[in-house]
Amino acid sequence: MKIMFISDVHGSAYYMEKSLNKFEKEKCDYLISLGDLLYHGPRNDLPIDYAPKKVAAMLNKYKDKIISVRGNCDSEVDQMMLDFPMLSDYTHLFIDGHRFFLTHGHHYHKDALPPLSKNDILVYGHYHVPLAQKEGDIFILNPSSVSLPKAGTNSFGIYEDHIFTIKTFEDEIVASIDLRGEDES
Repeated sequence: MKIMFISDVHGSAYYMEKSLNKFEKEKCDYLISLGDLLYHGPRNDLPIDYAPKKVAAMLNKYKDKIISVRGNCDSEVDQMMLDFPMLSDYTHLFIDGHRFFLTHGHHYHKDALPPLSKNDILVYGHYHVPLAQKEGDIFILNPSSVSLPKAGTNSFGIYEDHIFTIKTFEDEIVASIDLRGEDES
C-alpha cells in the first residue's frame, strides 16, 4: 500500500492541484490530510491561488480515498463543503504492522506526545517544517506544508513498504526514514 500525506493546504488551489497530480503520479492508494485544508488562518499570508471552494471541489472528487483530521484553522463550516469527514482531532491508521497516530499538531506534537507505545508513529503538520526522526522508541514525522512552508520548500510525505519519505514537488528527497528502525537519511 502506498499513502500520500499532506498538510496545511490553507486553501491554495495551486498547491492542491500539484498535490493531487503527485497523488496520481505516485499511484497512491490513500491521501492523508493532516488538517488546515481550506482556510488560511489569521497568522498566515494568503497562499498562491487562494480559492477554498475550488480546493473543496478538487478534494471531493477523491472523497473515497481521503483520511483527514482537523487542523486549528478547520471548522464546522469547512466540513459543510467537504464530502468526507475531517473534524476529528486525531485518528489511528494501522498498516504493515505499524500504528500511525495522525493529528494536526496543535495539540499533540514532538514536545507534547499523545499516549504512544513502542514503535508507534506520530504524524502531524501544523509547524510547516519537515521532520522524520526516531525519538526513543517512537517515530515522529511531519511532511511540512504543501503551500506555506516555514523551513525548506513545499513538501509532502509518501509511505510505502515501511519507508516514510518527505519529498518536494520537484521529487527532491528532503528526508527518509525506515519505520522498522533503520534510518535512511
